[in-house]
Amino acid sequence: MAITAAHVARAPRIRLGMVGGGRDAFIGAVHRIAARLDDQYELVAGCFSSTAEKSLASAADLGVPRAYASFAEMAQKEARRKDGIEAVAIVTPNHMHAPVAMQFLKRGIHVICDKPLTATLPEAKRLAKAAQASGVIFALTHNYTGYPMVRQARAMVQAGDLGEIRVVQVEYPQDWLAEPVEATGSKQADWRTDPARSGAGGSTGDIGTHAFNLAGFVTGLELDELAADLQAFVPGRRVDDNAHVMLRYKGGARGMLWCSQVATGHENSLRLRVYGTKAGIEWAQEDPNYLWVTPLGQPKRLITRNGAGAGPEAGRVSRVPPGHPEGYLEGFANIYAEAARAILAARDGKAPDAAVLFPGLKEGVEGVAFVDACVRSSSRNGAWVKPAL
Repeated sequence: MAITAAHVARAPRIRLGMVGGGRDAFIGAVHRIAARLDDQYELVAGCFSSTAEKSLASAADLGVPRAYASFAEMAQKEARRKDGIEAVAIVTPNHMHAPVAMQFLKRGIHVICDKPLTATLPEAKRLAKAAQASGVIFALTHNYTGYPMVRQARAMVQAGDLGEIRVVQVEYPQDWLAEPVEATGSKQADWRTDPARSGAGGSTGDIGTHAFNLAGFVTGLELDELAADLQAFVPGRRVDDNAHVMLRYKGGARGMLWCSQVATGHENSLRLRVYGTKAGIEWAQEDPNYLWVTPLGQPKRLITRNGAGAGPEAGRVSRVPPGHPEGYLEGFANIYAEAARAILAARDGKAPDAAVLFPGLKEGVEGVAFVDACVRSSSRNGAWVKPAL
């Protein structure tokens, strides 16, 4: 039988806009690669900078047909077009997430937002309420939840393979802010160390939220209270660059979280260990295709992505055969792919398949509440505090 267009027809690509991510930006390029990887999106519009000239120049660099001088103008005009954007990616500094998202939410445009959700907890709660009322898809790019072996670990916890969870240890050390890089003109360091743009948390907001989210995603545990000790080791720095956090989870499990951007010798060393009554597991982002499992009283064993022992939860977010490494960009792309499945279902007035999974508003508010609790606890000399959810 001959293959015709009718046999290979696919849904039209999701028309995507972007706010932020112009020239000299880091994470914008990552989002664009992630959106392209599975060919589900087409970037057709953007407000790529806070300055009109730079926004237009960035659009020309990227070959994006429609460029805007302001995100408000973009939201208004795109909503009026028959071929206007269906979703927007927000890749601005933290303090702009809420005002940008609000403009698109009230026009029924789906949102894919970089983490953390907002710079402050009151903003996060207002944004979550507005997004829920709008009924749109809202995805938060906690990209490490997209890694196949993270999905495998989550599935094993849910299946009871670890038994009752007792201890969770998660760490995320880097060293790129071990010196006052913000004083050298680095755009990425400048806004991340400015509390007016990053929020009150420094390393806690930038990478601590990733660690906190990863622990919760895999274990399903809910935070009850925490005790935090935050430091700004670099003289003159106005936000924390190192944090030690003790965690008490509902149900009795205990956890420890360390995040640091002054840990000399570490590039991006996100690592999770979970210990239950039956087994323990360990996963490291810099070696992401492997999950170590140690059943109680048995030898340590290795599960590889798409290899023996890996389940369908890992397989559905893998792209290449066993032994071919997947990592950061693919994990990021999995969040975009999952969001695309939800957006395409919404096009047809349907709910997405039950297997579709990505962080959203709940995880976003919890992440900002985690930072807020860390700051409050540390200001009280490490007192135990509850998240203000």
